[in-house]
Amino acid sequence: MWRSHRIAHAGEPRHGQSRGTVTLDYGRRHCRRVRLATDAGEDVLLDLSRAVVLRDGDALVVEEGGHVTVRAAAEACVELTAATPELLAKLAWHIGNRHFPAEIRGDRIVIPDDHVIVEMASGLGASAKRVRMPFNPERGAYSDHGHSHD
Repeated sequence: MWRSHRIAHAGEPRHGQSRGTVTLDYGRRHCRRVRLATDAGEDVLLDLSRAVVLRDGDALVVEEGGHVTVRAAAEACVELTAATPELLAKLAWHIGNRHFPAEIRGDRIVIPDDHVIVEMASGLGASAKRVRMPFNPERGAYSDHGHSHD
């Protein structure tokens, strides 16, 4: 079993060989200490000092040398669109006010498929379309934007 105590964020240089990928949905990418399996079946123990949300393209730096790249799995999501930018901003406010994870993609907001939030958004005038896609929500305003986690 490989061990990792450090994350290299997407875009940072990678040192050592690639040891493969691990594909996880959003819920599984929020972690601190967990046993993961790479897409090829190798076990990796992720043991961080505090919980993080792994992003698509981040890498688990492996003690034994190299790294394992994190991939966001496709999952059940809903794309919310609105007739006007003002309505889209209003939707974003209501979603954020509920501390619900959301991904902002230009003229649409992507959320996990949740019937309560979809019903609220529809009631405010949004159009909702169910899709399967990788979900990468916005980081919170107070989240750590540093470059490594020891």
